[in-house]
Amino acid sequence: MEKQVFDYIICGGGASGLLLANALLEDPHFKAKKILLIEKEDKNSNDRTWCFWEKSPGNFDGLLKKTWASATFKSEELHIDFKLEPYQYKMLRSKLFYTKIHLKIEAAQHLTLLKAEVLEIKEDGAFTQISTSKGIFESQKVFNSIFNPNALYAQKKYPVLKQHFVGWFIKTKTPQFDPEKVFFMDFDIPQEQQTRFLYVLPFDEKHALVEYTLFSEELLEKEEYETGITDYLKTKGITNFKIEEKEQGNIPMSCFPFEQFNTPSLLNIGTAGGWTKASTGFTFMNTHRNVDRLVSFLKSEKPLNQFQTKNRFRFYDLLFLDVLLKYNDQGSNLFHRMFAKNKPLTIFRFLDEKTSFMEELKILSSFSFNQIRWFLSALVKRVF
Repeated sequence: MEKQVFDYIICGGGASGLLLANALLEDPHFKAKKILLIEKEDKNSNDRTWCFWEKSPGNFDGLLKKTWASATFKSEELHIDFKLEPYQYKMLRSKLFYTKIHLKIEAAQHLTLLKAEVLEIKEDGAFTQISTSKGIFESQKVFNSIFNPNALYAQKKYPVLKQHFVGWFIKTKTPQFDPEKVFFMDFDIPQEQQTRFLYVLPFDEKHALVEYTLFSEELLEKEEYETGITDYLKTKGITNFKIEEKEQGNIPMSCFPFEQFNTPSLLNIGTAGGWTKASTGFTFMNTHRNVDRLVSFLKSEKPLNQFQTKNRFRFYDLLFLDVLLKYNDQGSNLFHRMFAKNKPLTIFRFLDEKTSFMEELKILSSFSFNQIRWFLSALVKRVF
């Protein structure tokens, strides 16, 4: 079968693939480039909900479902309400995001959207070749966002936790929510020897997304998540409500070096490239920032495997996952100490990888003596 050659090929039309396609379309430097985006599904529904914090204005403000200026953290012994300024917490649902970028793709002359299944990705000299259900394509610059977890789960060197959850979009009969405040984490629930919390995003006084979330190795039966939501709502006096929509997710949390699979002509992006923030499971904004860096990098015409995303925060995440894997029943206490001993905005800046080294040492010192021993033990094992 004859191969078709493109300047850039993007495999996968989810968040990371579309973010990259959009960035290439917006930059005049790439207007003369021939670009192919391969996606097997029709992306036209709210199959994803992405949340992130950032200063306004942001690139997606016109598409947002809701923003919040305040937040709450709660554990068994601590309740903190705080302002997010200068940040806002933002929710983006996928349907509007897909629609906007697909309209730009349809209007573009130099980007082709191919509805096909990617069957194989392999190197062929200086090129990477993509075999699909509708033909064979190749390029010197291929970006793969199709996540294959086999290598991740086949190894033991790097811990692998999951951020897994079930969420209900509910409508209550009477006003129950403060629409200006997101419940960022509520650990004041039975932990069951794991790290469990509720996450509540209110849209108005009667509508909210309520998610039962875990950071742990194993998934639960769906009924256990839903029982957790029901029990939590009962503690808030919410028994009369309608479930308007449900969602379920499972996000890998790991510092596994996905970049080892990159080559001069192939770069893995999004979750497939390890762009998920390992300590939190947040992916969308991390990917957006990496795409901005990647677009600048592409102008240098350097081999793709020279694009780097590693920094000291990745090592912090690795130590945190080492500790959380071994002491999963203590996750609520770790977060409790962080929020009890630090300004919440410092924690958000730390998770955004924008703190100074001295601020990071202060966050470490906020843990208890035993907790610090856990981190130091993890550090010694990683270094020696």
